[in-house]
Amino acid sequence: MELNSVGQITNSVQSNKDSGLFAKWSEQIELINAIISGILIGFGWFFESQGNDTVAIPLFILAFVIGGYAKAKEGIEETIAERNLNVELLMIFAAVGSAMIGYWTEGAILIFIFALSGALETYTMNKSQREISALMSLQPEEALLIENGNERRVHVSSLHIGDTILVKPGERIPTDGIIVTGKTNIDQSAITGESMPVERESNDEVFAGTVNGNGSITVTVTKKSTETMFQKILDLVQSAQSEKSPSQQFIEKFEGTYVKTVLALVAIMMVLPHFALGWSWNETIYRALVLMVVASPCALVASIMPATLSAISNGARNGLLFKGGVHLEQLSKTKVVVFDKTGTLTKGEPTVTDIIVSDTVDEDSFYEAVLSIENQSNHPLAKAIVAKIQKDYPKRIANMTSVDEKSGFGVIAVLDDINWKIGKADFVGRLEALEYENAVSEKLAEEGKTIVYVVREEQIVGLLALKDVVREEAKSTIHTLRQNGIRTIMLTGDSKSTAEAIAKELQIDHFISECLPEDKVNEIKELKEKYGNVTMIGDGINDAPALATSDVGIAMGEGTDVALETADIILMKNELSKLTKAVKLSKKMNRIVKQNIVFSMAVIALLICSNFIQVLDLPLGVIGHEGSTILVILNGLRLLRGN
Repeated sequence: MELNSVGQITNSVQSNKDSGLFAKWSEQIELINAIISGILIGFGWFFESQGNDTVAIPLFILAFVIGGYAKAKEGIEETIAERNLNVELLMIFAAVGSAMIGYWTEGAILIFIFALSGALETYTMNKSQREISALMSLQPEEALLIENGNERRVHVSSLHIGDTILVKPGERIPTDGIIVTGKTNIDQSAITGESMPVERESNDEVFAGTVNGNGSITVTVTKKSTETMFQKILDLVQSAQSEKSPSQQFIEKFEGTYVKTVLALVAIMMVLPHFALGWSWNETIYRALVLMVVASPCALVASIMPATLSAISNGARNGLLFKGGVHLEQLSKTKVVVFDKTGTLTKGEPTVTDIIVSDTVDEDSFYEAVLSIENQSNHPLAKAIVAKIQKDYPKRIANMTSVDEKSGFGVIAVLDDINWKIGKADFVGRLEALEYENAVSEKLAEEGKTIVYVVREEQIVGLLALKDVVREEAKSTIHTLRQNGIRTIMLTGDSKSTAEAIAKELQIDHFISECLPEDKVNEIKELKEKYGNVTMIGDGINDAPALATSDVGIAMGEGTDVALETADIILMKNELSKLTKAVKLSKKMNRIVKQNIVFSMAVIALLICSNFIQVLDLPLGVIGHEGSTILVILNGLRLLRGN
C-alpha cells in the first residue's frame, strides 16, 4: 500500500475500520449459516429414519443451500480468478454426487463440516488484519508549528523538513526531528522498548509517536510524515503479514493437485471400465459416483480441525490464546525463541534493588529527606523510590517541601535548612559519584542498574540502585526451552550493560542491545535464514514488526493493543511460563494431526481400491468413509484433556 500523506493513511484506516465491521458481520453470518445447516441436517436425518423422504429431502436441500452457499461461491470465484480447481469445488461435487445416488445425509454432513471450517477460517483471517487501526491510534494528527514567532495548529501531513514545532509536556511527538531548545525526558517505549524514559536535550534525535515528559521542547522536522520511524513500523507490519509461509504455499499447491487428480479419476471411471472391463453403464456410473464420495477430503478436513479446536480450547483453559491452528503447527517447529526484554523477560517498571546509606548521616533523616523530596516528583524513578521507602519503612512521613527539579538530571531541595540533591552522577558530580560507588560497591554498574545519588550539603551520603527486575518465571522458562534444544536470544532497545546483565542472570544464549524496530526485524530475518523456524515473544508497539516477521509471534497478555493484535499467540495471564506449555501442546497436536492424516489417507486409498475391484458397495463405502472421519475426530478430541 503506497500512501502520499498521513491524511491518506487516516482515511485508509477509517476505510479499514468500516470494512472490518462488515467483515466481522459477514463472518458471524457464515458461522450462523453453518449452525443452521447442521440443525436442518439433524431434522432431515430424523424424518429420513422415519421413512418420510417427502419432508427429509427438502430439508437436506435447504441445508445444502444455506451451508454450502459461501464455500461454493468462494470456490467458483477463486477458480475463475486463478484458473485452478480447489477443494471447495471438490467438496461441493462430492456432496452433490452423494445426493444424486440417494445418500442425502452423507452429502449434507460434508457440506456442514466444510461450512464450519470456512467460518472459523474467515474469522481468523479478519482478526489478523485489525492491528493497523490500532497502530494508527498512536499517530498524532496535528502539530504546533512555529512560524515567525507565532504558533498555529497544522496537520502533520503539511509539515516540511526544516520546520520548527513546539511539543508540550505530556504530548506525543508528531514527527521525527532534532531538539533545538529545551530538556526533557521522553518515553520511547513505543519505538525502542526502553523501560525507562530517556533524557533528551539540544541536538538529540526524537521520534514520532513517543511521549514527551516534563519539559517543553522545540523540534526541527527532519523527516516527512510518511518516512518517520513510526510509519516504518506500520509498513513493516503490513509487509510481513502479506508474505505467505512455505507451509501455506505447499498446501495451496497440494490442494489444486488433489482436486484435479480426483476429478480426473472420476471422469475416467465414468467411461473406461465400460469399454475396458465390460461393465454396464449403470455399474460404471455407480462406481464413479462411489469414487466421488469415498475420495472426498472429509476425513482429511476432520483430521486437522477437531484436533486444532481441541488444542485451542485446551490452551484457552490454561491461559493461552491461539489465533489459528497454523500457528500451533508452526510453534512445534521452533528452533529459536527470541525475547524482547522490557515487559517480557522483565516486569517493565523500575524497582529499587539496593539502598546504601553512609555512616556520616543519620539513617532516619536520610529516609525522611529522600521520601519528602522524591514524593514531589512524577518521574518514574522517583515513584519507585517512594514506593520502596513507604513499603519497607512505613513509619517515615513525607514532609511537604518545595523542590527545584532539573529536567533529566535530578532535584534540589532545602529541608530543615539543609541542602539536599538527589540525582544521577552528572548532576551531583561524576567524579565524586564514581569514587563513592566504587567505595561502597563495585557490582552495581556491572549489574546494569540505574544509580541515583543522595547529596547532603555537597557530600554524597548514600545511593539508591534501581533495575527493571526479571520475572520470577523467566529463568525456569528459558532453562526448559534450552533443555528441549531451543536456542534463546534477547533483542532489546536498552543499553549493552543492562542487556548483558539480564542475559547473564537468565543464562540466555545470546543478546543484541540498542535495537530499533527495524533492527529487530532484520535480526529475525537473519535468524530464520540461519536456524529455520523462529518464534518471537514481546509486548510493545516496537515489537509488532518483529512479531509479524517471525514464523510465530507471541504477545504478553498485558502488552499493547498493537502487539496483541499482531501476535499469533497471546499469553493471556502474562505468565511467561505458559510459553513452554504452548510448545508442548503444539508438539502433541502435530503428532495427533499426523496420525490422523496418515490414517485417513490410508482409508481413502483402501476404499478407492476396493471400489475399483467391485467389492465395495456404496453403503460400505459410506460406513468406511464416515467411520474414518469419526475416528480421527475422536483422536483429535484427546487434546481436550490435560493441562
